Amino acid sequence: MGIYTNQLQAHCDRFEAALPDYMPATGGLQTVVAEAMAYATADGGKRIRPVLTLEFCRLCGGDPAAALPAAAAIEMIHSYSLVHDDLPCMDNSLLRRGKPSTHAVYGETMALLAGDGLLNLAFETVLSPKNRDGLTAECVLGAASALADAAGIEGMVGGQVIDLASEGKSIDLTTLEALQRGKTAALLIAACVMGARLAGATPEQETAARTFGENVGLAFQIVDDILDVTADATKLGKPVGSDAENEKTTYVSLLGLEEARRLAAQRTAEAVEALSVFGKEADSLRQLALALLTRDH
Repeated sequence: MGIYTNQLQAHCDRFEAALPDYMPATGGLQTVVAEAMAYATADGGKRIRPVLTLEFCRLCGGDPAAALPAAAAIEMIHSYSLVHDDLPCMDNSLLRRGKPSTHAVYGETMALLAGDGLLNLAFETVLSPKNRDGLTAECVLGAASALADAAGIEGMVGGQVIDLASEGKSIDLTTLEALQRGKTAALLIAACVMGARLAGATPEQETAARTFGENVGLAFQIVDDILDVTADATKLGKPVGSDAENEKTTYVSLLGLEEARRLAAQRTAEAVEALSVFGKEADSLRQLALALLTRDH
């Protein structure tokens, strides 16, 4: 079973077709960094974050087409974080998504600038007047605010700080959960909330979107930790065993494989329960949550 129903796959296909339109095109002196930015966002795996943005916009009564710029923005933020994570000063990884990482192709300096460029381009994309047709200023600003919150020191950056500070140290589950709420779950929460806000969601719908994103995000990371010790590097598309090599505390090292699997299942169940407000319309997301739990790459 794939992770996407026909409906979610249609979102994914539509996003893939639209993404190049939001990337910088220049034949000028900035061409190399523009190429590096495009490289970093190409062949993007599952595209879970943009798909969630489009689907929550639909579930909350909006037009998914109006959420395409926000979907592109969330993927730009995600891609920039991967570019910087792979740098020698961070995880020093030469492989990403089954191909050489951005700095392995373009060099460390250009990869750093490509990440910076994607971070800024994300907000340019969401806020650009040409991308706001049919959307109220309140909805657009709400979406941009959700993205900013997720990308900053209370979100993704903060999670990475905790991650780096925890290397070689023994940390407890509370600290690990705080780390992963920032590093992994924050952007998935933003993906869901952005879609909801662009559709003018009710408070109940936005809460459901936030709860789904948080629990799917935490479950996703637990499964990632499990795959780091059980998966094949070729299928996974990146090196395995790097967590142990870097002396990182993970759900597996802290809880063991079986308890980690149980916690991932619990988080997934909580994500599925949050969708009850949407009724059967959310069945595609229920399938997605369960498929992410049982994935092998």
